[in-house]
Amino acid sequence: MSFEVPDELRYLESHEWTTADGGTVRIGVSDFAQDELGDVVFVELPDVGDTVTAGEAFGVVESIKAVSDLYAPVSGEVVAVNEELFDRPELVNDDPYGDGWLLEVDLDGESDELLDADAYRDQIA
Repeated sequence: MSFEVPDELRYLESHEWTTADGGTVRIGVSDFAQDELGDVVFVELPDVGDTVTAGEAFGVVESIKAVSDLYAPVSGEVVAVNEELFDRPELVNDDPYGDGWLLEVDLDGESDELLDADAYRDQIA
């Protein structure tokens, strides 16, 4: 099976992705991760104003198969949370790189563990 891995994004080995717009970073889970999880039924995210630390858990995604921690690819203050996911967690499955994004963070620092798209493709192959 072939998974979508956009070239412009950076990835953690734990399957979160990031994209930067200036000093703000958007975070989500990869197409591979949403497929492995199965149907997402619940997402727990931090509040706006909370801080997240690169490499540490910041939330939980629950599916019909499992409950999985979400790990921060960057450190910083949460400036936006995708509140749409509270009513429609299936967006993580339907559009993991678009409407299924999780949160946005004002960047303080990023993980040394971020992979480019080619390295991530190798990991999930």
